[in-house]
Amino acid sequence: MRSEAKTTIEYLSSLPEERMEPMDKLYKAIRKNIPKGFGEGMGYGMMGWSVPHSLYPAGYHCDPAQPLPFIGIASQKNFIAVYHMGIYSDPELLKWFTDEYPKHCKRKLDIGKSCIR
Repeated sequence: MRSEAKTTIEYLSSLPEERMEPMDKLYKAIRKNIPKGFGEGMGYGMMGWSVPHSLYPAGYHCDPAQPLPFIGIASQKNFIAVYHMGIYSDPELLKWFTDEYPKHCKRKLDIGKSCIR
């Protein structure tokens, strides 16, 4: 579900009660581990972090005026999604993730071309 929230706090506050805790945990985990200097905000109707132009001047290939999106999280209609293409760029990282996932989650891993549901 695309959100019209203008800030990450507004986004979190607008979530259904059953989604608040898992989304807040994801939000805090990303904030704790995101590289310094990356921007936080709303984009494409979800919370996201981006690589600022000061670190990557070329910006987003679809719109160079925008910073390069790095990771996003969204509460969709039937699932919570993490949008992060980077996990696919390193086969070892992807293997580690798919091996570790069942140790931490009860549900079967469901990944797409750019998201983890």
